[in-house]
Amino acid sequence: MYKKLLFLLVTGYLYFIFNNPPQHGDHKSKNLWESAKHSMHESPVNGKFGDVVLHHVINDKNNVKFFDITLGPIDLSITKHVVILWVVGALVVLMALIATERYRHDINASPKGLSHIYEMLVEFVKKDIVDPNIGANYSKRWTPLILTFFVFILTGNLFGLIPINDLLNGGSSTVTGNFFNTVALAIITFFSIIIAGSQKHGFFGYWKNMIPHGVPGPVLLILIPIEILGMFIRPFVLTLRLGANMTAGHIGMIAIFGLPMMLGNPSLGIVSVTLNIAIYFLEFIVCTVQAYVFTLLSAVFIGMAIHAEH
Repeated sequence: MYKKLLFLLVTGYLYFIFNNPPQHGDHKSKNLWESAKHSMHESPVNGKFGDVVLHHVINDKNNVKFFDITLGPIDLSITKHVVILWVVGALVVLMALIATERYRHDINASPKGLSHIYEMLVEFVKKDIVDPNIGANYSKRWTPLILTFFVFILTGNLFGLIPINDLLNGGSSTVTGNFFNTVALAIITFFSIIIAGSQKHGFFGYWKNMIPHGVPGPVLLILIPIEILGMFIRPFVLTLRLGANMTAGHIGMIAIFGLPMMLGNPSLGIVSVTLNIAIYFLEFIVCTVQAYVFTLLSAVFIGMAIHAEH
């Protein structure tokens, strides 16, 4: 059943791409074939090259909205990043359901295929991230959140590297490079820190633990603002680290692809393609590292709230 849903998700997304292709100039293409035909007669760069780069690394919601929805001053329009975010979220849920299907029928079943991959992934997150930083006594409570962070961010990072996503009109294909998404993930970590500390020490005890005991009064005037600022710096760091790193690689690749156009030398296309092939494979490492770093830092911050005495 879940495999059929996965098939429907993939085919539905491909159909959506086919009917919402990139647009060229003032021409409005109805499907991918019409867009490709028109692009053969279109200048490779219209206007400033910087605008071209910007279009490909941001969620171009000012120019492309599949469904325009507003709620007062709030823009709830369905853009490319919203569509991809839904697809990535559905992929994460469906892959988890497929991987755990064997265990729902038989808890002692031997892992196979995707189940084996997920079992190794759960073991890695629990033993290498959660247990050392949050504590083995709290692993059952916090491993689901930390594992979800890792799988969702890694899936979003890798999904953005699939070339066919660029055939969907609307800008960048990497939702983890969208700062609104990274802010949302960081906010979850922010409240998880408060909840973890409050569960261990009580709500007021958590806030009291932020200030060391026996500190002179005048020092508190400096220490309290620093501690309060530190609370907000942590999610801010998580936001910038993930968003900036996932955007930087794509900016570099697009800039390198643009060298032949900017210099007016088509022969440089060979150099551009060669360099970008190397960078493309490097991006796989970056995707994994950034998912790991966000997950690790979230676990560290939660552990610090629980083990305030350390």
